[in-house]
Amino acid sequence: MNPFSKSMLELPNLATVRQREVHYQSNPEQFLYKLVAPSPLDSSPDSLVAALIIGDGIMKTLCVSQPPIVTCSFRFNMRPLPGLLDVAFLDGKLYVLSGSGKLYILEFCKNLGSNSNIKSIIDDYGDFLDMPECFPRKKIYMLKFYLVECGGGLLVVKRFIRVMGPFPRDDPFGNTQTAGFDVLKADLHSNPCQWRRISELGGHALFVGQHGSKSLPATECCGSQEDCIYFIFYHPPPKFSPNPFYDCGVYNMRNGRITPLMSQTAAPAHDGGQWRSTWVFHAGAV
Repeated sequence: MNPFSKSMLELPNLATVRQREVHYQSNPEQFLYKLVAPSPLDSSPDSLVAALIIGDGIMKTLCVSQPPIVTCSFRFNMRPLPGLLDVAFLDGKLYVLSGSGKLYILEFCKNLGSNSNIKSIIDDYGDFLDMPECFPRKKIYMLKFYLVECGGGLLVVKRFIRVMGPFPRDDPFGNTQTAGFDVLKADLHSNPCQWRRISELGGHALFVGQHGSKSLPATECCGSQEDCIYFIFYHPPPKFSPNPFYDCGVYNMRNGRITPLMSQTAAPAHDGGQWRSTWVFHAGAV
């Protein structure tokens, strides 16, 4: 549902697409869903919708549909798309990022049958797994990846989360904190195509999160700054109730500094519950 226009689109039953037993029967919220479409659903109600289903840790399933009918689905670590990390649309085409740094493109027939054309666009991961020189090598980091369309191009945003100590049993995320970001752009015009590290966003700002990521010209976002990455807490499990604004901030690509996303006094109260933070964009900015 679009929270501003109130228009709704019926999705297929994603639980049936998963087709595997839930290990934590008491916590159905263990699964996350990321939905992406090539254009605003209000303007293209017959458009394709891709749903990345994330559950049981790193296990992922990609479902592509023309609602309310499922078109096809792919599993994590299964051919032809091994190691799903993230998905994004660019120019109406669906791109898939794999754990090895490979980039795939999925093309579908007009009748949206079960047949799809899957082609590898970037095979050489190049800088994909490299760590920025400014990060101490003796530290331990977790990595999160976001695939984002930005200014007519496709970016991979690498989030480095530093592990600062043992994981407390009552709060396994309490000793982790985002240390910085690295951004790569898919050079789709070179031969062969490859990832290239970039240091600026061409006047855009990035908003990244588990449920969805987006880029917007900074001039269109009141209070946002260009060449900055706005991030929110990446994955608090439902059985814990951490502060949802823990490890949220703004990363400046120009100087490598992280500032708070909002002041503690401005942060809304949190009453616990089974929910996670996400970005919401007004229809005029979509």
